[in-house]
Amino acid sequence: MAALHLAFALALFTGHAAGVNNGLARTPQMGWNNWNALGCDVSESLLLDTSKKLVDSGLRDVGYNYVVLDDCWSHGRDEEGFLEEDLEKFPSGMSAVADELHRQGLLFGMYSSAGEMTCARYAGSLDWEENDAKSFAGWGVDYLKYDNCYHMGRFGTPKLSFDRYKVMWDALNSTGRPILYSLCNWGEDYTHTWGMSIANSWRMSGDIYDSFSRPDDLCSCIDASSPFCIAPGTHCSVLNIINKVAPYVDRGQPGGWNDLDMLEVGNGGMTDEEYKAHFSLWAALKSPLLMGNDLRSLSAASLTILNNPAVIAISQDPVGHSVYRVRRELNVAKDKYGVGEIQVWSGGLSGGDQVVLLLNAAGEDARISASLEEIFLHDGPEGSAPQVNEEWEVFDLWGNRMDNALAQKILDADEKDVEKLWKQANWYNSTEISYKEGLKKMDDRLMGKKVSKINAGGSLTAKVKRHSVEMFRLRSVGHGGKRKVHAKEEL
Repeated sequence: MAALHLAFALALFTGHAAGVNNGLARTPQMGWNNWNALGCDVSESLLLDTSKKLVDSGLRDVGYNYVVLDDCWSHGRDEEGFLEEDLEKFPSGMSAVADELHRQGLLFGMYSSAGEMTCARYAGSLDWEENDAKSFAGWGVDYLKYDNCYHMGRFGTPKLSFDRYKVMWDALNSTGRPILYSLCNWGEDYTHTWGMSIANSWRMSGDIYDSFSRPDDLCSCIDASSPFCIAPGTHCSVLNIINKVAPYVDRGQPGGWNDLDMLEVGNGGMTDEEYKAHFSLWAALKSPLLMGNDLRSLSAASLTILNNPAVIAISQDPVGHSVYRVRRELNVAKDKYGVGEIQVWSGGLSGGDQVVLLLNAAGEDARISASLEEIFLHDGPEGSAPQVNEEWEVFDLWGNRMDNALAQKILDADEKDVEKLWKQANWYNSTEISYKEGLKKMDDRLMGKKVSKINAGGSLTAKVKRHSVEMFRLRSVGHGGKRKVHAKEEL
C-alpha cells in the first residue's frame, strides 16, 4: 500500500498524472467482482466472506488482490449531496469494510456510473464527481469501476465521452489517494484511442455472458473491422469479444489496458475446456482478470483454472505486450450455433520468450500447426525475423495444472490446515516473490511443463479439442533474437 501511495505522489509531483502514469495497473489488475454471479445481491457479509475465501483458497497469493463491489450499494445522497451507503446492507459502513479488506492484504473497489443513475437505477455520479471522489477516498477505496448508463446524451464523439470521463479522473486525482480508474463505457466513441490518457483500463465491448460462442441479438455487432462496431448491451460471447479486440490489441500498455470484461469461469455456462480457453485468452490479451463467480461456492475445477501461475505469469509479464492474432480460419466445422473458426495468437514476453495460443473454436477437434514464420510475424514478415532461424524449447502452460483432488482438499480444509497444504503443494506465491522477479529467476512454476522442441524453421503442432485452446511458452535454446522496441522501457 505504501508503495502505491508513493508512486501516485511522484506522478502528481512531476506533472499532470495521466491514467497510464498514476503508478497503478503496471500489469493488468486482478481480483473479484460480484456482478456476473450475484448482481444486486450485495452486502457486507458477502464482501467479508469472499475476502476470506480469497485468502484461504490461495487466490490472493497468486495475484487476485482487488475485491470490487459493483452496483446497488447506495442509499442515495444526503442533504449536502454526498453518497450514502445502504446501512441495511453494510451496517458497519464502507470505511470499516475497507479497513478489514486492507487488514487481510486486499484492496477495495467500488462502482458508480458517469450518468444521472447507475445501470441498476441508483444515484449516479454525473455532475457529482467531486463529491463522490471525496467519498470514495474517505472510505479508503482503491479502485473505481465507472459505468456508462443514463449519460444524458453526453456521448457521440470521442471528445464528448473523453470529457465526461475525465471529470471523474480529475476528481479522483485531486483527492491525493491512489485509486485505480476502470472505465466501463462499452467501447463507445473509440475508447481504445483515448482511454489510456485518463484511465487504467477501459471496456471495449458490451457485457460478457457465460457462453463461449453463442451469438445474441443484444450483442449484434460482429464486424470488428468497422469503426461503428459497438454493442452497448449484454450477452457478448467469449469468441465475439476476442474478435472485436483483435484490431487494437496493441492499445494496451503498462498502466492502461483493454478490458474484455469480467471472467465467467465457474458460473456454469461453459465446459471446462471452454473456461480454460476463456481464461487463457484473457491473460494473453492483457485484460484485467476480475473473477466474476461466487467464490463462496467455488469448485475444485474452477480453482485449478483460476490459480494457474504459469498462465497468470503471461498476464503479469513485465513487458506488457498483448498477443496478436496471426491467423484466422473460417472454413472449418461449425458448432450448433453455426459458429466455427480456428485462430493462432502469438506475442513477445520478457527475456525473449514467446507465448503462442492455438485456439480451436470450431465444432470438432482439430490438429493445428503454426510455423515459426507465423509465430514471429510481428518481429519480421515473410520469415525475416531472426527468431525463425533459432531452436525453441516448448513448454505447455497447462501441463502442471493443479490436481482436482488437491484443490478440493484446500477448499475443504480447516483454516489451520490451509497453510500446510499450500506448503506441501509448493504453489507459487506472488506476495512473497513477484511475477517479475520469478520470471527473472526462471522459476519452474511459471514456465509450464517442457513437452517438445522446435527446430529452426520448424512448426509448433498440437491436437486441440473443440472449443478449447493449447497454450505454450517458447524459450530460445540460443538467445531469443533481438526484438524491436517501440515504447519506453518502464518496467
